[in-house]
Amino acid sequence: MELTLLGTGAPAGLPRPDCPCAACASALGEDARAATALLVDGTLMLDLTPGAAFAAARAGRSLGSVRQVLLTHPHNGPAVEVPAGLPQPGRVPDGRELALLTGHRVRAVAMDAPGTGYEVTGPDGQRLLYLPPGCAPAGLEEGAVGPYDMVVADVVGRPDALAKLRAVGAVGPATDVVAVHLDHDVPPGPELRRRLAAAGARTVPDGTTLTVGAYEKGAEVPRRTLVLGGARSGKSVEAERRLESFPDVLYVATGGTRGGDTEWAQRVAAHRERRPGSWRTTETCDLVPLLAEEGAPLLVDCLSLWLTDAMDAVGAWDDAVWADGGERALRERVRSLVEAVRATRRTVVAVSNEVGSGIVPATASGRRYRDELGRLNAAVAGECEQVLLVVAGQAVVLRG
Repeated sequence: MELTLLGTGAPAGLPRPDCPCAACASALGEDARAATALLVDGTLMLDLTPGAAFAAARAGRSLGSVRQVLLTHPHNGPAVEVPAGLPQPGRVPDGRELALLTGHRVRAVAMDAPGTGYEVTGPDGQRLLYLPPGCAPAGLEEGAVGPYDMVVADVVGRPDALAKLRAVGAVGPATDVVAVHLDHDVPPGPELRRRLAAAGARTVPDGTTLTVGAYEKGAEVPRRTLVLGGARSGKSVEAERRLESFPDVLYVATGGTRGGDTEWAQRVAAHRERRPGSWRTTETCDLVPLLAEEGAPLLVDCLSLWLTDAMDAVGAWDDAVWADGGERALRERVRSLVEAVRATRRTVVAVSNEVGSGIVPATASGRRYRDELGRLNAAVAGECEQVLLVVAGQAVVLRG
């Protein structure tokens, strides 16, 4: 089954008309995208958009053999003119199945927002799932459908849709996930590709033809990622974003509750509100056993507070204790943690502060903490497939 993406952009396209934002201004060449429309084997069209006939011609395709046009979501603005020879567009009621003379079967999938998703099964059994913009499947049950060969969805706008599909086994390791309905929420080019890769997804230029079910080496999600950054740099948001398309993430908070500290409580609450409802949280600095276990992805926030706890435990703040075995004890704790990171089979995203570029601390204990955190960050980074530095909300790839 062949799929031609006549467009891969949001309903308004990218760049948006008359939008002065930086993302729209840089959406040029292959990063310019018409509204998403799909052509399946030249006979089935999913979503009719303005200029569909010209888009097909540019892709070297003809709409002359299209026998069915299906819409997935309400279209704002004036009605789209139906090119001569195309059948009138329609929508299939949720749960109903449509059998085409070409041997394709189309089943309407219920969404959690206005719109209809379509599961398309080709004559040879390949299975494609296409979701409308801003939508995620509703009412999916584990094991009900099995993994699709390809999923085409709004990965940037609704990463939780991908998480839901993964949770029920509809997206597996061999599923090719293609992002569409791309808007100006994220800058195009390398930043878009980086974010999609973190979700195990990819995007392609308008006019690309893909073979559903053919092996494509997709984006590989790094097993270990370290996210560094200064205060309020956006490092925690970046770390959370890297796992928001995965279900059942275990969020490991190393800072504790700090009873009576209202400012800290407000920080914790802000983090909790950002996290998907399906994530679980544990408050602990005992990271080695978690890294050794099999299980859901871990988000550790953060190593800086882990180090504070470790230095408290060995008395590292006191010069005399530090000289009389405290340094050696801390080195052993760090070594155990780094070895656990190296050996883990879980997907791990760890957050840590980058404090070495600021003012030199005025106290010996402050300078000791700064130096030990620098050593810890370097050691953990050495075991990670990907290392990011977040500055002013922008992630700079240092490794991977």
